[in-house]
Amino acid sequence: MQGKRVLVTGGAGFIGSNLANSLAEDNEVLALDDCYLGTPDNLDESVEFVEGSVLDEDLPTDVDAVFHIAALSSYAMHEDDPTRGARVNVEGFVNTVDQARQDGCDTVVYASTSSIYGDRTDPSPEDMPVTVNTGYEASKLAREKYAEYFANHYDMSMAGMRFFSVYQGMEDGAEEHKGEYANLIAQFADDIANGRNPEIWGDGSQTRDFTHVDDIVRGLELAADHELTGVYNLGTGEQYSFDHLVSLLNDELGTDVEPVYEENPIPEDVYVHDTMADATKMREATGWEPEISFEEGVERVCAQYD
Repeated sequence: MQGKRVLVTGGAGFIGSNLANSLAEDNEVLALDDCYLGTPDNLDESVEFVEGSVLDEDLPTDVDAVFHIAALSSYAMHEDDPTRGARVNVEGFVNTVDQARQDGCDTVVYASTSSIYGDRTDPSPEDMPVTVNTGYEASKLAREKYAEYFANHYDMSMAGMRFFSVYQGMEDGAEEHKGEYANLIAQFADDIANGRNPEIWGDGSQTRDFTHVDDIVRGLELAADHELTGVYNLGTGEQYSFDHLVSLLNDELGTDVEPVYEENPIPEDVYVHDTMADATKMREATGWEPEISFEEGVERVCAQYD
């Protein structure tokens, strides 16, 4: 992306601000955010911050491309208020894309989720059957279907990116403002570095495909550059257990802090125990490959506490 006018919704949040700051090196970038999970403090001075909601009637969608990252992004947020979750994640998506369409923008890259794959110890390809078990998953799958509508009916480029467990770190990253909603790598590192016992829901054997935000940002930009349509995985294709994560964090931080195991408050029949991406489709479409290994990513997070 070079020399473009770009809108990033959720642009002051964790992923959104990293994307906006990266895009602003070569583009005119507007970051829209309602400051629920984001803060303009995450943004570089070169990014124009616009405080507002994706439900607003007059969005700054007179742009060349929209990156729609805004969302209520957790299980708890949707189960506490399913109607609000649907309004923000589904209605907000349709509202933003339709305003962009009316303003002549035909390139949209948006955040979906890997949660819809459920438990997978094998890599998850985009064409596998998926089911919805939570309001969060329903809202993201609804986005994908509305994106299909905009692509087929209006010939728009609509790229849905299914993120796998994105992280950066609390101290030098934009996750700090998310607090309890930050990725587990960030939360556990912050706990251990400050002498607190990280809390693991369950027995610690559950796994995640932990993907550094820098790799996610590159994937989002490539999706826009290639004007992709459809859904694409962004993940490393590797998975690591929570117990292994805690052990590696202790090694990097030079600590010996044991985790505390608690009963999982999320019902077992909807909890996603294991995730791992098959990023073949994205690699073949754009050449994207994750560049930051799990070990290097953990080193980066822990280096923030030196």
